[in-house]
Amino acid sequence: MTETQTQNPLLDFAGLPRFGAIRPEHVTPALDQVLAENRALKESLLTQAAYAWDSFAQPLEDMNERLSRLWSPVSHLNAVMNNDALRQAYNENLPRLSEYHTELAQDERLVAGYKRIAESPGFAGLTPAQKKIIANTLRDFRLAGAELPPDKKARFKELQKELVTLTSKFSENVLDATQAWDLRLSDENDLAGLPETARAMARQAAQEKNLGGWRFTLEGPSFIAFMTYADRRDLRQSMYQAYVTRASDQGPNAGKWDNSELMARILRLRREAAGLLGFANYAEYALQTRMAKTVSEVTDFLNDLAARARPAGRKDYEELERFARETHGVERLEAWDLAYYSEKLQQAKYRFSQEDVRPYLPETRVVPGMFAVVERLYGLTIAEVKGVETWHPDVRFYEIRDNAGEVRGRFYLDLYARANKRDGAWMDDCIARKRTQQGVQVPVAYLTCNFSPPVNGRPALFTHDEAITLFHEFGHGLHHLLTRVDFTGVAGISGVAWDAVELPSQFMENWCWERAALNLVSGHYQNGAPIPDDLYRKMYAAKNFQSGMQFVRQLEFSLFDMRLHADYDPDSEKSVQEVLDQVRREVAVVFPPAYNRFQHSFTHVFAGGYAAGYYSYKWAEVLSADAFSKFEENGIFDRATGLEFLGHILEQGGVREPMELFVAFRGRRPTIDALLRHSGLSA
Repeated sequence: MTETQTQNPLLDFAGLPRFGAIRPEHVTPALDQVLAENRALKESLLTQAAYAWDSFAQPLEDMNERLSRLWSPVSHLNAVMNNDALRQAYNENLPRLSEYHTELAQDERLVAGYKRIAESPGFAGLTPAQKKIIANTLRDFRLAGAELPPDKKARFKELQKELVTLTSKFSENVLDATQAWDLRLSDENDLAGLPETARAMARQAAQEKNLGGWRFTLEGPSFIAFMTYADRRDLRQSMYQAYVTRASDQGPNAGKWDNSELMARILRLRREAAGLLGFANYAEYALQTRMAKTVSEVTDFLNDLAARARPAGRKDYEELERFARETHGVERLEAWDLAYYSEKLQQAKYRFSQEDVRPYLPETRVVPGMFAVVERLYGLTIAEVKGVETWHPDVRFYEIRDNAGEVRGRFYLDLYARANKRDGAWMDDCIARKRTQQGVQVPVAYLTCNFSPPVNGRPALFTHDEAITLFHEFGHGLHHLLTRVDFTGVAGISGVAWDAVELPSQFMENWCWERAALNLVSGHYQNGAPIPDDLYRKMYAAKNFQSGMQFVRQLEFSLFDMRLHADYDPDSEKSVQEVLDQVRREVAVVFPPAYNRFQHSFTHVFAGGYAAGYYSYKWAEVLSADAFSKFEENGIFDRATGLEFLGHILEQGGVREPMELFVAFRGRRPTIDALLRHSGLSA
C-alpha cells in the first residue's frame, strides 16, 4: 500500500471498503487522482498500433472498475449515513463523474478501437462475455452521442451532467421532507388501536430525541403501522397528508423542499437528450437496452393487464366501501381510511392480521431461515463473518460458500430504519466479480432495508410483508454474487436488461408463502414454536386479499411513468399532475384527494434509474411467476430444478439475452398464466 493509499482510504483497493476511516474530505482528492490516472491511461492505450482485448478493452474495463470501487462506498454512505458534509462532497463530485463518463462514451477514438477489435480475426476467439461487452459498448457509444456532430455532442454532455445533479437533489428533497415532520403524542388514549410493537417503536423514537411520550415519523415502519391501526381518524388524516405531500407545493411543509420544478426540468432534459440522438422521446431511447423494444409493446402489455385487473380492483374497493359503511358507519371512505379499514376487513374475512404473524417472524429466525432456503435450493452455505468494518453497529457481514468450499460472494446486511437513511429497500454492488492474475475477485453486495428495529431487548419482529421484502432484495443479491462471469461489464447484474433484472428478486418472494419454507424462517421469538397451522391457513387464504387493487396501483405507476417519458411534452401547458390524473381516470379504482402529490416523491422514476422502466416490475413478474411454476411442478426444494435456475439465470449475468436464458431454464417462452393465478386474477 502506498503512502497516498494509507492516507486516503478510498484509494485502498486491496480489500473491503474501510468504512471506519472514510471521511467526506477524502472524496475529492481520491476522485482527482483516479480520474487523472484514468485519463492518462486512456491516452496511452490509444497510441497502440494494433487493438486487441488484452491490450485495449481489458485495461479500460479495469480502470473503470477501479473508479466504481472508489465511488461505491461514497454513494452508499450518502444513502445510509447522510450528513451535510458528505452530501456536499457527493454533490460536488457527481457532475465531475458524469462529465468523465460522457467524455469516454463520446470519444470517437475509443469507438474506432472497439470497432477494430470487433472486425479483427481475433474476435472469433473471444469468449461470449467479451463479445457481449464489445457489442454493448458499441451500442452505448451510440446512445451516449459518440456519433453526434461536435455541437450536439457538447450539448448532450451538458444535459447528462445537469441530470445527475437534478436527480440527486430530487432524492435529497424527499429525504429532508421525510425527516422534517413527525407526530408527537403524549396522551395514551391517542394510541388506541395501535399494537404494542408500534407503541414501543414510537416510544423508542421519542427517547432518541430526548422526548417524552410517543413519536411517529414518515419512515416506512412507523407510517405504515400508524395508518393501519390507529383509531384516531383525524390523526391518520394528518399523517397521510404529511406523507403524500412530501417535497411538494402542498401539505405542512408546502414549498420548502418542492420538487415541482425539478420534475419538469428532469423531464425536459431527458426529452432533449433523446431528441439529440434521433429518438422521438425518452422512452424510445431507454428501451434500446431493454427486453421490450417499443413503447407500444410496453403500453399494450400494461393495458392488457389493466383490462384483466381493473374489474377485480373495483370489486375489492366496493367491498371495502360496503364493509366500512355497514360495520363502522363510514359514509365516505377517505384515503387515510384505506389501510385502516382494509386491515379490519381482512380480520373480519380471514380472522388474520399481519400483527398475528409478527411474533413468529423474529429476525433471529427469518435471516438464518432465508439462508437455509438458499442452501436447500443451490447447495450453498452462508455464515456471518465477524470483525468486518461497517458504517453502523447494526450492520452485519456474511459470506457465501459452495459445497466445494469456494467463496462465491460476500454481503453487508443493513436491516433497520434510522435517521439520515434513505427510505425503502435495495441491493447495490460494492465489488464486482472478475478474474485477475491473482485469481477471482469475489463479488460483494450491500443489502439495505428499513424495518422496525429491535425494541425493549427483544429481537426485531418482522411482518410477513417485511419478510417478503427481505427475500426480494436477497434475490437481487444472489444475482450479483453468484455470477460465474469473469468480466465486470456483464458479471452479476451488470449488462442485464433493466426489465429482466427483477426476475431473481421477485422469484425469491415465492418461498415466503410455502409452508415448508416458512417452517425454516419462522419460530415464535419467545419459545421457537412454528406458525400454527390455522394461522398459516388464514394467512394463505388472505394472500390475494385486495390483489386487484394492488395490481392496478402498480399499473397506474407504470403507465404514468411511460406516459411521462413517451407522450408528455414538458414545454406544453399540461402539468405532470394532469398526466397522472388522466392515467388514474383510465385504470385506477382509488382516487386520492386533490392535494396528493405522489409524483413529488416518486424517486424510482425521478432519481432511481427506473425512468421509462417502472413497468419492469410487472414485466419481470410474468417471468418470475412462470419460473416458480416449474418448482411447483417439481417440488419447491427440488435441488435439480434449483441448480438449473442457478446455472441458467443466476450465474449467467448479462452474457446472453434474458429471453434466451429464460427459455433455457423453462424450456419455452413465458406465459402470463402463472402471474394471473398467483395474483388471484385467473378466470
